[in-house]
Amino acid sequence: MKINFSNITENLAIVNADREAVVNVERAARYTFEDYHSLTNQIANFLQYELKLTNDDHYVCILENDSLSLMSPMTAFKGPGCICYTNVRDSVAEHSWQIDTVEPKAVFIESGMLADYFEFLSKRKIQIVVMDEIPSAFKTHEHIYAFWDLVAQASSDNPNLEFDLQTTPKVIRFTGGTTGKGKCARYSIDSFMMCRDSFFMTPEPHWHRDVRFLHLAPLSHGTIMMSIPTHFQGGCNVTINVPDLDLMCEAVSNEKITGTFLVPTLLYRLLEHEAARDGSLSSLETVFYGAAPMSPTKLDELKGVFGSIFVQAYAATEHLAISIAMMKDQHGEISGSLKHLASAGKPVPGIEIKLVNDDGTLTKRGEVGEILMRSRSTCLGYYKNPEKTEEEFTDGFWKSGDLARMDENGFIYIVDRKKDLIITGGFNVYATEVEAAMSAHPAVMLSAAIGVPHEDWGEAIHGEVVLKDGASVSEKEFKTFLRQKLGSIKTPKTISFVDELPLSAAGKVLRRKVREKRWAHLGRNVN
Repeated sequence: MKINFSNITENLAIVNADREAVVNVERAARYTFEDYHSLTNQIANFLQYELKLTNDDHYVCILENDSLSLMSPMTAFKGPGCICYTNVRDSVAEHSWQIDTVEPKAVFIESGMLADYFEFLSKRKIQIVVMDEIPSAFKTHEHIYAFWDLVAQASSDNPNLEFDLQTTPKVIRFTGGTTGKGKCARYSIDSFMMCRDSFFMTPEPHWHRDVRFLHLAPLSHGTIMMSIPTHFQGGCNVTINVPDLDLMCEAVSNEKITGTFLVPTLLYRLLEHEAARDGSLSSLETVFYGAAPMSPTKLDELKGVFGSIFVQAYAATEHLAISIAMMKDQHGEISGSLKHLASAGKPVPGIEIKLVNDDGTLTKRGEVGEILMRSRSTCLGYYKNPEKTEEEFTDGFWKSGDLARMDENGFIYIVDRKKDLIITGGFNVYATEVEAAMSAHPAVMLSAAIGVPHEDWGEAIHGEVVLKDGASVSEKEFKTFLRQKLGSIKTPKTISFVDELPLSAAGKVLRRKVREKRWAHLGRNVN
């Protein structure tokens, strides 16, 4: 089935006209639905006529949220080629590897970053588009364009390009690389339309015309999911460029924000922020959280401070739709218990979810198995990586690598990543269980549990902990606390109190990095 996406956004502009569609806080820029439809048409047209992109070409974005909101899927689906979203916070070396993988015809980049990338891009004869003025040192070079100059010269007419809804790759995103080098997932237009639909399928209605959704996590990652249903419901996407709590709280107050997405690490810090107590966040109706395990203890604290506004969302780079969710009304007691707060929630209607053993057979309730997911949102596989595509996809299902069990009420508990299972003295210990216990201590902000080599047990459990500002606890006291929750086998044999833990762009603790640091100290590896 073919689709001309400019026709879709034209209808959105007709219905919503002068309602705000996009607000860029730092740039103080505001776009109505009519403005945004015209602007995205202009971008699609200069991609085609000025940059000469064809449907076989790629182009890469290394952009802050404000800029990336203009290069969103609502733009990419109108124009030629396939857009690649990167995390602007990644290193030059990581971006260079990604660019060499994708081989783009053009790169969109923030003006202040150009000096670090110019030589690399020039050698590859890649066209460069800077989002503001071209820095004076580079104005005489060929193939460098100023974004707003290209917009001014471009027509706002319908680009009149059609693509197959389900088979044409239109977006590329790199996986987080929590277990190694990131893979390059490809998406069709329908992958994102199913992402939109999955939010509309949840048991509670979270989107309406007056939604104002704040994006402070990178739009290139999880929060892009929420931008699509917001736009299609006639709501407004509001962006800020850095995950700064002071700026976030100010934006929530000034822009009357009703919804946002926050990773657990930011929510933990929000508990300590004065805005948690002064009423300035009272406009919030829905806070989605996910991307990393949430401490049930801290989740209960958050609900006590902010009320029943939290929704847990489980999704993945390879399966863009919200697949498992814990609704607002599920954050209270069920049968007199809060144990389900340790779960990811229940399957979202419309998404196929199954838990399987290593041989592919379905698990029984209460048994641990790997999560497999299938819907229209499953990505089209990995670019230039047929081996991994064959390994991780089967019959349209994506094999997540997450181990989980489903309880008698249908709640799914993520117990660990397959690769993060710790085997100590013949016992299987899940890192997430240990981390939940460590994070339950009132002095703890963030934690990580890993296995380290041990001559007697094969692996011993090691914990790394970031304490809250001004908090303290001795290792002896902490281990006593943990033994009461975990018993002696699962309690870490060693504890390190550290200033910070390595995090991915999505806010996940990179256990791989913690392991690498610890194993390097010990001089050997565990496989």
